[in-house]
Amino acid sequence: MKKLNNKPARIKFRKGDSVIVIAGKDKGKQSTIIELFIAKNKVLVEGVNLKKKHQKGNNDSKGGIMEIPAPIDVSNIALFDPKTKKPSRIGYEFDKKGKKIRIAKKSGSIIKD
Repeated sequence: MKKLNNKPARIKFRKGDSVIVIAGKDKGKQSTIIELFIAKNKVLVEGVNLKKKHQKGNNDSKGGIMEIPAPIDVSNIALFDPKTKKPSRIGYEFDKKGKKIRIAKKSGSIIKD
């Protein structure tokens, strides 16, 4: 059998982008991206896909059950467009100086980096 080349898709999101979850148990939640995992095609979104981790206490810190965010797939999030207040895709355009800029496809507004 032929082995498939599983290259990750190009992620258009960046750390700090305001996103909305469009699929899964946290559908509809709006938050920001904490970290990108490009090789796995996943992102870590603040307050979304929370998992419980049992932490053992030691001399320095108290033990207990901690809630930590787990990565979710890039296909389950969309950019939150502040102009339309709805999810939008990300596109690219060139400004007058020839610099490549990111835009929200729904409203055409520029995404701040």
